[in-house]
Amino acid sequence: MADDARIRAAILEAVHARGAGKTICPSEVARALADDWRPLMGEVRRVAECLAAEGALVVMQKGRVVDVAQARGPVRLGVPRATDRP
Repeated sequence: MADDARIRAAILEAVHARGAGKTICPSEVARALADDWRPLMGEVRRVAECLAAEGALVVMQKGRVVDVAQARGPVRLGVPRATDRP
């Protein structure tokens, strides 16, 4: 299983590689970290929540910034922009 530091690095690398104004699916990070990626999804979302709280990441659902802890269903992760507000 991947540790928090490795998940954090993978999330930040993926969102920055995709670029501002674009998002990634958390499953992209989980798939990059393990062949058996599904068990990592909860950890990826948890680390994404920490990154969002730090302002290093935005979590989006249906094109709007959301609190990942409250979001149900699929979310997207992206680089924060000045116009992004939870």
